Amino acid sequence: MPRQRRFVVPEIALHVRQRGNDGQACFHTEGDRLVYLANLRELCAKTRCALHAYCLMTNHVHLLLTPPDAASCSSLMRDLGQRYVQYFNRRHGRSGTLWEGRYRSCLVDSSRYVLGCYRYIEMNPVRAGMVPTPSDYRWSSHHANAGCMPSSMLVPHAEYAGLALDESARFGAYLGLFVGAEDASFLAAIRDATDGGYALLGEAMKARLAESGRRLERGKPGRRPASAEDEPTMDGLSLELGL
Repeated sequence: MPRQRRFVVPEIALHVRQRGNDGQACFHTEGDRLVYLANLRELCAKTRCALHAYCLMTNHVHLLLTPPDAASCSSLMRDLGQRYVQYFNRRHGRSGTLWEGRYRSCLVDSSRYVLGCYRYIEMNPVRAGMVPTPSDYRWSSHHANAGCMPSSMLVPHAEYAGLALDESARFGAYLGLFVGAEDASFLAAIRDATDGGYALLGEAMKARLAESGRRLERGKPGRRPASAEDEPTMDGLSLELGL
């Protein structure tokens, strides 16, 4: 069966996740993380992808970004993966693949899903038991998005910018998103959508994209018709990085 093409809509945010092959670590040192982020910043500028949030875990990476066209995210992730694995193999005296096949992604739109994705990404180290709060973890966008340290690589999403007109109030409102327990149903929804290449959309965007013929959400269990499966669809470094 042909693999499903990624669902990408220009100017609509994507949650992107890339894992290490067989769960292996992608980062061993502080230098590894700095090199990855430096390349990410450079390639976002080259591809004109707007990066809103990120988190570098030990064996995987999360990004929230908005591509300007259907091909730019794939170009970004291809070049980033190739550059980093060349560095990583040379630095650590190894060879072979580092990443687990294709990266996974899902569309996210509307205030609930975009801001929820910000929180989902930056709460990763807390859920993993690595730190008590997201502000205790250095290798994510939380410090910049919460106003603790500026970052040259992040571009505020419109939903983030709309939290408040005043910057100080916006930072406070953003921190308020992290108060209270996480919604288990939202965590499951974003994981399922990312794994399956589906979409987390508001009603207006669902209506806009319905004519594409692409399955936007996970269907009921059972075998899908062959025609549905095969149908094509739309498709100082630390300081400088805000760490």
